[in-house]
Amino acid sequence: MSTRKFFCTVALLAVLLVAMPLPGPSTAQEVPNCGTEPITLNAYFETGFDLPFKLAEEFSRQYPNVTWDIKQDQFTNLINSTPRLLSGDNPPDLIRLPTMVSFAKQGLLKNLDEYAAAFGWNEWPVPQINQNRVAEDGTRGSGSLYAMGLNYSLTGIFYNKELAAQIGMTEPPKTLAEFDEVLARAKEAGLLPIMMWGSAKSGMGLAFPLQNLMAAYGPVEPINDWIFQKPGATIDTPTNLLAAQHLQRWIESGYFPPDINAIEYTDANARFVEGEGVFIFNGDWENARYDTKPGKFGFFLMPPLEEGGKPAAMSAPLTFGIAARAKHADCAAFFLNWVATDETARQINVTVGGSNPGGPAGLPMPSVAPDSVTNETLAAGVVIGEAGTAMDFIANATSAIFAQGWTPELQKMVAGKQDAAGLLKAVQAEYERQLAE
Repeated sequence: MSTRKFFCTVALLAVLLVAMPLPGPSTAQEVPNCGTEPITLNAYFETGFDLPFKLAEEFSRQYPNVTWDIKQDQFTNLINSTPRLLSGDNPPDLIRLPTMVSFAKQGLLKNLDEYAAAFGWNEWPVPQINQNRVAEDGTRGSGSLYAMGLNYSLTGIFYNKELAAQIGMTEPPKTLAEFDEVLARAKEAGLLPIMMWGSAKSGMGLAFPLQNLMAAYGPVEPINDWIFQKPGATIDTPTNLLAAQHLQRWIESGYFPPDINAIEYTDANARFVEGEGVFIFNGDWENARYDTKPGKFGFFLMPPLEEGGKPAAMSAPLTFGIAARAKHADCAAFFLNWVATDETARQINVTVGGSNPGGPAGLPMPSVAPDSVTNETLAAGVVIGEAGTAMDFIANATSAIFAQGWTPELQKMVAGKQDAAGLLKAVQAEYERQLAE
């Protein structure tokens, strides 16, 4: 080959190399995943809820290299043990979080911002994500992402249709006053108006009707501000006092089981399913249980103070986080993304969990039976979404406010040793004490 031809050939190759796109990293390299090597995910789940176990089972079926080492405990115990678990020698890859602010501030939870960018979580509907963000000043609702939801639950009032018909309730009450009338009729008929739990082991369930009453008497924004630890926020407001006084009247009227302080969550639900209690304040995570008895139970949102008012509800993610020092953080994040985007996982979320699976806005909702309680709660979720009246749970304001504030003070109210004003003042004082630690 002549020298001229050689240099022409080299020049042509150089042009072709510049014109050709360089190979980039594959999608598998860009997006965190579980790989193909055997992995055991270390997880802590909440006792009494089948959903995470069913999701873990399906995940391993689809990704057989992933197995699980699952421990479980009651919600109130997790509140106390989570700091130890996150800071321990074998921190969980995935853990049910009762709260997150203090753990995020202490560096015990993994910052999920990089995963949010990789999986596109920031493009999902804002309410799904923002409740799990923590700002630099420690307030929730903005800032970096520290947790994700396995689904997005909704709470309200479930009722036994047969018992409701016995007291003349043919449709859900439209106002709080109408609901009061129904409760009074149930008591007069010798029925237990409201089944609830109150054992310290499960956490006092009266926080559910109390928060519903708070939202009936006043706006939801101050409640969320308090839960999200906004500066100057207080739970001791004039409208919340009216709500607490209303709950105290229900207690004094005998609308709850006389042994409520000894009843655990699982026992309360079992007794309700067997026909004890016309109503129960609870969440859509119990839909699968209620739908095993088709047509027996119904659901409605807490009625507003006045007819035509906007209903409100506690609606929040079933929150899970990843320990800052988790061994398999990428796989745990992949699981959290899979839960919301995989078709089978989404169906499990609705069928077993009874809740909206969340995820990208364009994904279809899994099918449910039209006459099921699940269908009623999903429809109610749309109402709350349009009204913009969703709240997080008042038990999630700090890591220990449920165990050390709401539960003991509400138990005292049941025992006649605390009144509405004292309840709010005591919980606010405990809240401020915990924030100051």
